[in-house]
Amino acid sequence: MGIFKPEVECASRDEMKALQTERLKKMVKNAYENVPFYKQKLDEAGVSPDDIQSIDDIVKLPFTLKTDLRDNFPYGLFAVPNSELVRIHASSGTTGKQTVVGYTKNDIDVWSESAARAIVATGGSKDDIVHISYGYGLFTGGLGLHYGAEYLGATAIPVSTGNTARQLQIFQDFGSTVLCCTPSYALYLGEYRRDNNIPLESLKLRAGIFGAEPWTDEMRKQIEALLGIEAYDIYGLSEIAGPGVSFDCECHNGMHVNEDYFYPEVIDPETLEPLPDGEIGELVFTCIGKEALPLVRYRTRDLCSLNHEKCACGRTTVRMSKPVGRSDDMLIIRGVNVFPSQIEHVLLQEGMQPNYLITVDRVNNLDTLTVDVEMNLDTFSDTVKDLEKAKKKLEAAMQSTLNVHASIRFVEYGTLPRSEGKAKRVIDKRKIK
Repeated sequence: MGIFKPEVECASRDEMKALQTERLKKMVKNAYENVPFYKQKLDEAGVSPDDIQSIDDIVKLPFTLKTDLRDNFPYGLFAVPNSELVRIHASSGTTGKQTVVGYTKNDIDVWSESAARAIVATGGSKDDIVHISYGYGLFTGGLGLHYGAEYLGATAIPVSTGNTARQLQIFQDFGSTVLCCTPSYALYLGEYRRDNNIPLESLKLRAGIFGAEPWTDEMRKQIEALLGIEAYDIYGLSEIAGPGVSFDCECHNGMHVNEDYFYPEVIDPETLEPLPDGEIGELVFTCIGKEALPLVRYRTRDLCSLNHEKCACGRTTVRMSKPVGRSDDMLIIRGVNVFPSQIEHVLLQEGMQPNYLITVDRVNNLDTLTVDVEMNLDTFSDTVKDLEKAKKKLEAAMQSTLNVHASIRFVEYGTLPRSEGKAKRVIDKRKIK
């Protein structure tokens, strides 16, 4: 498959470090001189822009937290006046005040190029018709892939979310070749196609770019079978840029970070010390290519590892593993750390439907974990004996992986809510003081 910018994506480590050093020095100077928050943070840390002479000096810089963005709401961390901004995005604000992100024209170009690289990694070109079913608006998903497609010269269809029947009709009528949406919605689209007897031959889809929520390789295989495509992962977060910070290639062996614009580190979330390649820790990004919001060592809370080895696809950019969870959505069940992605992994490994709902409660001061799972249409018989046997088998698999008991409840196919955006997988009823 092609590579969008070989001189960068296939650069030697020395060439990449030189580029990163140049951009880090420029970014730190911009932040220090134009963002009072960063001037104060660097002064308190005893660091000046002159102390940053190499990308390796990044460890001298202080971390930035999401609370820092909220405390400086809305424009307090911007390094440019509003007259130089061409766009504003913001997070959903579901866990507090919105985090606001501003972009200069150059920032939009950086983001667009990053997303274009992700499309090319699927074998994409200007001949593709990119069907975008991420939400548009303050959420970065829709416009991120939209501008990436246009930057590549491909045709963008800004469908947005909802009206699933219409989505399938557009696939057929417009000849969509690349689908961009959340993996849970891709699965829903695939189920709708199957359940309504829409033949795969009527679709021209060849690839899907899915992100914005955790998903497993088992779920990837189900989506691929239901839609007749090859599925690719994409990673981003609104504070950094949106989709396109990193992306999957045909090797599906970690996502390539656009490290000429977004410098990654993985740290121990307790000691805050950098971790070597291969060790799981908290992902940290520094925006070395952005002007409006030059984030310094932003703690994403995503847990993953890095790999600097050259990929079989030919790219030399560092790869990040698929996040195994987030340090702030981790469930602690009777002292055991549990991630929803682990539960999904077990369900799919055991041949269950990837439609499930996790309920955590506290009964008589003891945490309980219940997982509602939809029954496969063609797997289960109607006998109580068979259902009980399957239930015990699944509970044993959960115990083996999670090291905590999970009660399984089978529900009829189609009864759990479907999602056109991020799927809500967890209900925590505990009242923990």
